[in-house]
This record gives sequence, C-alpha cells and structure tokens, in this order.
Amino acid sequence: MSEENKNRTVKMTLDRKFGVSEKPERRPRRDDDRDDRGGRSFDDRRGDRGDRKFGDKKFGDREGRFDRERRPRRDGDDRGSFGRREGRRPFGDKGRFGGDRRPRRDFASAGAPIYRQRPEEQKEEVEEVLDEAALEARVAEVESSEDSNFNPPWYKKLLALTTEKGREREGKFLGEGVHVVQELVSNHRELVMGVYVTESFNDEALVEQINEAEIRLNVLTDEQMKRLSSTMTTQGVIAVARIASKKPVYESSRSVITLVDAVQDPGNLGTIFRTSLGFGSDGMILGRGTVSPFNPKVVRGSSGTFLRVPFEFDVDLVDQINFLRSKGYTIIATDLHAKQSLRQIPQNKLRKMAFLVGNEGAGTNPYFIELADETVKIPMSSELESLNVAVAHGILSYEAAQIQEELK
Repeated sequence: MSEENKNRTVKMTLDRKFGVSEKPERRPRRDDDRDDRGGRSFDDRRGDRGDRKFGDKKFGDREGRFDRERRPRRDGDDRGSFGRREGRRPFGDKGRFGGDRRPRRDFASAGAPIYRQRPEEQKEEVEEVLDEAALEARVAEVESSEDSNFNPPWYKKLLALTTEKGREREGKFLGEGVHVVQELVSNHRELVMGVYVTESFNDEALVEQINEAEIRLNVLTDEQMKRLSSTMTTQGVIAVARIASKKPVYESSRSVITLVDAVQDPGNLGTIFRTSLGFGSDGMILGRGTVSPFNPKVVRGSSGTFLRVPFEFDVDLVDQINFLRSKGYTIIATDLHAKQSLRQIPQNKLRKMAFLVGNEGAGTNPYFIELADETVKIPMSSELESLNVAVAHGILSYEAAQIQEELK
C-alpha cells in the first residue's frame, strides 16, 4: 500500500471513531480534474460560464442581484439600485406605501355608508313604570307635607288614587294618557268625573271632545301631573272615573268566557282585556290573586277598553267553575301535559266554553286543572316549553272565535 493511501485509511478510521462524517472532505477542483466516470469536469459541464463572483450573473442569462440594472417595468419607472426606484419618491413619502398610484373614488360619493364605529342596535323602548311601593311612598311624602298651597286637600285625595288602598277607599280610578282619556270620554261618559291637563297640553281635538261632553277640565302644574303619573314620563292628561263594571251574561246559547287565575302582571292583564274585546269574548272572570283591573297600568295596557268587556273580579274560581258548569259551559284548562288541542274537542262541547289561563310563573293551579272538563295545549315547536300568558290567551281566543263562527 502506498504511503498516501495508508494515510487516507488512518484518517477515515479516526473520523469514524470520533463521530466525524465518513464522507471525505471535498477538495477544490482544478481545471484538469475529471469526474470518476471519465466525464467532463464541473466547469466543463457548465459550458462557457466559468467562475463567477457573488453579485455577477448567476445562471443562464439572469442578471446579478445587487449591482444589476433591472429592465423597465413601466414607462418612466426604471428601477435603480436596491432600495430605490427611478422617478419615485423615497420610502415614507406618498409613494408606494403612503400614497395613491391611481385616482380613487371617494367612498362616500360611491353611495356606501360610512361607519366610524359599530352601529348601535335599535332597542325597543320600554316604558319605565313605578311599582306599588314607590307609589305609596310618594303619597306618604305628600300627605306629610305642610305646604297647603302646593298640596291642597283635593290634590292629596287625587294622589291617593295612584295606590290600591286609595282606589278601594275612594271608589275611583285614574285613566292616564291621550288614548285612554279618549276611550273613557267617548264610551263611558257617565263614569268620568273630571279630566286634568297640564298648562302645556295642546291636543285641541281632545280638549274640544271633553268640553262637548260637558266634563270639567282642570289644570295642573307639571310637577303635580308628574306625581299623579304611574310612569316616568307623562302625556299631560289624566281622567278620574268611578269604579264600575258590567257582568257577563251567562244565559246565551253560545258564549266564550275567560277565567283568569292569579295573573299578577298589569301589562298582561291589560293585553288579555284587549284580546277579549278584539275576538268578541262574552266576558272575563278574574280570580283572587289577580291584579286589579283598575290598576293604572292595566288601564293603560288595555288602552281604556277594559270597561267594554263584561267582567267580574276578586272571585272564588272554585265556586265560579261550578256555577258555569251548571249553566252548560265546558271548562277548558290550558296544560303543558295535555294531549289535545282546542279543535280536537267535540264541537258540541264548544258552544259554551270557559277556558282557564294561569299565573305567569306557576301556571294554572293544578286543583283548577283537576276541576276542568277538558285540558288543551297549544301545538308548537318542541324548542319552547310555554308561551306568555297573554300570547297563549290570544291564540285560544282566535281559535274560539273561529269555532263559534263555524257553529252558527
């Protein structure tokens, strides 16, 4: 073995022992080197390109990277060296990044809306209503006042009508708002004892209607009207009327009556009154525990129309159910577990019907359901367990009105 090959063998052994790559280090090629297959050298295979430095043309006909002069991309837009283009502003001016290369239409002129922030969702306005405790506290404050000029005795009696105790004691109620006063003056003139307005009230048509009905018109200050109102904002007009109601007629051959079990929300009860009037109900029976129909919020919720619906209130529903059954009524209770709808009941049972709707949270009293002749449910998606009591009453009233038409 020659000395050169012997040295190479020793080196490869040492490289293998100490983890150095077994691949021999590539030495620089010389012009006269040839590959092992007897072919041309690397530089020969490259053709005429020869050795080039970094920055010269790399391969083929491509130009170098930094010292090259690029071809024009646009007319008058020749690029120079790296970081700069001929005929353009330097970085930071209104050039490539800060300015417009071509004219743009103004966004607003294109007819599109401009939002500088996310548009706020439109929320339904909900009228803020004072509760009974707040109204009683207001009355107590006025009654304890010693200012007889600002709080005369007649005003204190008027203010007492904003509470349940005051209405029971005086036998009167308040009807607040333009629509309510119009309803009371037009359809219940005999019950209206007086109308109160503020100095700024300017509904001339209503004032003329009140004068034609020969109802006394009184003027209050804004502060006095505000204390009488059951809401945070007032419409500047309020009527005082006597408590009265017309009882339903139970002797009719066809009739639809609503039994109300402990509905406590005044807005719901007001809506039930309006629905009953709208679908030709023959009357309503308000069981004990149900909010008073003369509550200002009920009066407002019904737009004053509650007096056009015959009704009885503060009634023992057990006695009333037995009474109605004796008059030929079929007692129908709403129940989430019922197996049938109203239309699945035989029509001969629906000539005289009294359907029972219950409390907002607890629903209809289970004892009343046991007393009922039939139980019904409202067919709806399984995604929802129950409906608002006023909504459920509206659906049943609509179906009952259709059934009564078919029975004629």
